[in-house]
Amino acid sequence: MRTKGIIVQKYGGSSVADPGKIMGVARRVAACGKKGYDVVVVVSALGGTTDELLDLAGQISKRPSERELDMLMSTGEQVSVALLAMALHNLGEEAISFTGAQVGIITDSTHTKAKIIDINTARIGKELKSGKIVIVAGFQGVNLDQDITTLGRGGSDMTAVALAKALKAKMCEIYTDVKGVYTADPRIVRGARKLDGISYEEMLEMASLGAQVMQARSMEVAGKFNVPVHVRSSFSKEEGTMITKEVKAMEDVLVRGVTANKDEAKVTVCDVPDKPGEASRMFERLAKADINVDMIIQNVSRRKATDISFTVPKKDLHKTRNVVEKAVREIGAGGVEYDENIAKVSVVGIGMRGHSGVAARMFSALASEKVNIKMISTSEIKISCVVGKKEADRAVKAIHRAFGLGKGVRKS
Repeated sequence: MRTKGIIVQKYGGSSVADPGKIMGVARRVAACGKKGYDVVVVVSALGGTTDELLDLAGQISKRPSERELDMLMSTGEQVSVALLAMALHNLGEEAISFTGAQVGIITDSTHTKAKIIDINTARIGKELKSGKIVIVAGFQGVNLDQDITTLGRGGSDMTAVALAKALKAKMCEIYTDVKGVYTADPRIVRGARKLDGISYEEMLEMASLGAQVMQARSMEVAGKFNVPVHVRSSFSKEEGTMITKEVKAMEDVLVRGVTANKDEAKVTVCDVPDKPGEASRMFERLAKADINVDMIIQNVSRRKATDISFTVPKKDLHKTRNVVEKAVREIGAGGVEYDENIAKVSVVGIGMRGHSGVAARMFSALASEKVNIKMISTSEIKISCVVGKKEADRAVKAIHRAFGLGKGVRKS
């Protein structure tokens, strides 16, 4: 066992997309070990593999069993961990690869988006003490019935952060195809600026609102247990973005970033009887079906009925339809409408707590681009607006410009 402590590194699919990139990752991992650190590596499936496996499942069944989906999806990471171990062996390094089950990642039984209950680190500790680099398949675990489970999109982030906490690692490094966390998606906004630091709270909001650089649930765990996370590029030695509890000049920055989420759908239940308990019956059913409801708006009651609109992840829309349409019949509502052509654009920043006028500036930016707002949701550190999907990129650019978040601009 080395003397400097443990570093957990996570490499996403784009970082291990082909044999050349896998060898590049192996060299970076080996270099970390040579600095005196014990290295635990979490690896995603090779770039594109997850989508290919989903496509295969779709060719067999329109609604495959979630248990069998987990069995299928977990195979992608098993390929990448084995190949990375072989690459390290070629460099003369001792390395060993494991599935999530083999290193004791125990989850609940919610297939396709399981939550980690516990991690038994004995096997990892034993291998680290013998001088090996340990490679763990991300995104997966096993429930108490020994069924393979997966942790949802971006679940390898969750694996890495949870292992860093369990192993009391000095750092959790998240390697990806971008240089860090930006003020907006650089593919949408050319002048987006890389942030040197961001708080757990802000990163959690940005991740849950569509920023794809980190999984939201992983940020909940990192914040709860104060796990320092460094987001950086696999293809550069440049410093990335540190995610920590506090960031220098935190309150001085009004807005930290702008996000867009194009993977949500809006559901409107029309003419809900305006009686106590009717809405709760419907939302209780959605909760039991494990459907995450986000924004909710209820119109002012007229003629003893009201309309209720809410958003859900687009991937859960089929399940939502089944639940809502049954509830509509039970409560005697007038009907239900669905809109998949929406996007949610948001601004996030801890500095918003002590400043007024953020909403006005955001709405003005959208109005200047003639972007119509369909729904609005606010919290202490974020404001979200639902707009048309085709208008999302234009909306993000306008908001980013209105708050002066671009390169070389330091306006609040």
